[in-house]
Parts: sequence; structure tokens; C-alpha cells
Amino acid sequence: MPRRVLTLMGPTASGKTEAALRIRESADVDLVSVDSAMVYRRMDIGTAKPSKAVLARHPHALVDVADPVEPFSVAHFLSAADVAVRASLAAGRTPLLVGGTMLYFRAFRDGLDEMPSADPELRKAIAERAKADGWPALHRELATRDPAAAARIDPNNAPRIQRALEVLATTGRSITAHWGATAVPATKRLDCDLVELAIVPPQRDELYRRIGERLHAMLRSGFVEEVRALHDDPRLSIELPAMRAVGYREVWRHLDSAYDHAEMVAKAAAATRQVAKRQLTWLRGWRTETVANADQAVERILGALREREEDRRQPR
Repeated sequence: MPRRVLTLMGPTASGKTEAALRIRESADVDLVSVDSAMVYRRMDIGTAKPSKAVLARHPHALVDVADPVEPFSVAHFLSAADVAVRASLAAGRTPLLVGGTMLYFRAFRDGLDEMPSADPELRKAIAERAKADGWPALHRELATRDPAAAARIDPNNAPRIQRALEVLATTGRSITAHWGATAVPATKRLDCDLVELAIVPPQRDELYRRIGERLHAMLRSGFVEEVRALHDDPRLSIELPAMRAVGYREVWRHLDSAYDHAEMVAKAAAATRQVAKRQLTWLRGWRTETVANADQAVERILGALREREEDRRQPR
């Protein structure tokens, strides 16, 4: 039978990690994190990373694999995720990819195209323009030259705007024209079936309530102190990709006295809600099976694993 790879997606605070841990308690699965913030060491509370005790009992590939000062691109993720999935399949187990970074999920599912190498001088020039005019202005420029790419990129997502403009400048072709040209999807790369499931809460107000409760729990657990330790590291700055993780930028600016504690909390909550909205937008176009909550996700995935095991036992 074809080997199977499972994915569990969903917006922030929807219960994905809880569901994944419960599934691993009951099934022979290997967890692979699909979270662009959990890859970073020293960023634990604000990323809702499982505790060290939980990770020791239920290891997650691609958690704590980079220092916040290091770049960690989609290509880095895909390479490491493929290694983890192949190792799990080779051991006769089932990989379960879980997280909310939809760009990573798309790269895993569809593969990545061969892209031109980075041009440090060009990147520096683009960054200088952004310093003078702001990234939203460069996003508007991108929208006139590559509307499809601009529609997928947040106006404040500096790395992706920079990369799209860089590809235009170095190849004369839009980054959209490169998408899908040489990519190899997961089913072919890994010789597997890909089974996708998403948690999509039916009530957005309930999701926002969970987001608010989780943020306050993070603050009680020492989120500000965690960011203060990063803020005091002379190697780090607010411009680094790691510090664009939701909540971290807002606390960093609070530590810079840009606004008081109450305003920081309000801004962090609003930023997290915006992330959830974007994740839900991605999922609306994903065309995958959805469930309403973590309980249903656990039931659906464990049921699929049981069915798979029964099929294996059937005589051929």
C-alpha cells in the first residue's frame, strides 16, 4: 500500500498542538512542526511551544532548530521536513505534520521551484528603499508589476516583498512565473499519499476569545521577560525575521517605550487576530476536509489510522 503522510492545519489557538499530542498518545505517529516561529530557540512562551517536558515525551521535528539571529527560509523548512518525513516512513511509522504556517504547508504539498540565488547588493538596495519609503510602498510597486504575488504577500512582510522584487530585477520574470515551473509535489518527492485535515472553528468570536485568553496566559507565564532577554542580546534587532513572529514585535516595541503595557497587549491581540484571519483565508482556498475543533480532529485522524491498519491486515 502507498505510504501515508498526514497534515493537521488550522489557525492559531485552534487546538492543533493539543490534538497532535493526543493523537501521538494513542497512535504510532511522528510529529513534525510546521510553525515558522517554533523553529527558533529561546522563543518558547510567545510561540505557544510545548514545554521541554512535553517535547521530551513527544518529540517534534523542526522545533528549536535555529537561533533567532539565523535566517530560516521556506527552503530550509522544506529540506528539513522532507528529511524528517523520510526518516519516519523508513521506520514504518506515520508522519503527522502539524502547525499553522500555511506558506510552509504549501511548499511541502506542492514543492518549491528553483529560484535565482540571492543577490546581497540588490537586497541591500531594496532594503534602503524600504527604509526611506516603507515596505507598504514597495508592496504597492510589486502590485503593479506582479499582482498575483502581491495578492499573496502581506504589505508588511518585508522578506517576501524583497524576494519578489529581487527575482523581478535579476531574471526579468515575476516570481509568479517561477511558481509551479519546476516544483515537485510531496506525493512524488516522497512517494506517498498525502492526507490533509484542517481545524476551522465555525465561530470566529470563540477563536478570538481563545486568542485573548492564551495571550494573557503567556503574559502571566513571563512572555515580556522572554522578549526582554532577546531584546538585550546585541546580535538581535526588531528587523530580523524571527522578531516578526506575532506578539514578539509588539512586546519589543513596548520595551523600547513605544507604548505602554496596556497598548502592547491590545496590539499583540489585534496582530494575532489578523494572523488567524489570514490563516483562515488560506484554508478557504485549500480544498481539504475540515473539522470544527481539536476533539473532532483527534477522532478523524485516529479513525483514519485505524482504517489504514485494518486495510493492511486484509489478505491480498
